[in-house]
Amino acid sequence: MDEKSIVRTTTAPAAIGPYSQAVRAGGFVFLSGQIALDPSSGQLVGGGDVEAETRQVLQNLEAVLEAAGASTGSVVRATIFLADLADFAKVNALYGEVFRHDPPARSTVQVAALPRGARVEIDLVALDPLAGARS
Repeated sequence: MDEKSIVRTTTAPAAIGPYSQAVRAGGFVFLSGQIALDPSSGQLVGGGDVEAETRQVLQNLEAVLEAAGASTGSVVRATIFLADLADFAKVNALYGEVFRHDPPARSTVQVAALPRGARVEIDLVALDPLAGARS
């Protein structure tokens, strides 16, 4: 049975609850959802601007991927949670700038609310670049 290991980095926001930034298991890296928290201050950025929030969310996710030795090119699954589905086009455009080539499978859903009043949260599943090295 594969073991799991925790991925941590100070270049992305620390967990604000009982969860890990990411977990490596079974040949994958599972990234917890990120909202637009500034890694240094822990405060929500963007002032309600969904585009500013989305940029920060994507930067946070890229930092966690990097800490795991992965990249956006290794992402196989994404879920986008929106407080308002009317923001879909704006979020989708920024997401598309990051995942230009061979984008991952994805779902986008509207939710009643997100932590700290955020407008967008994204989680990812990526291939574990270290999986082959351990087998």
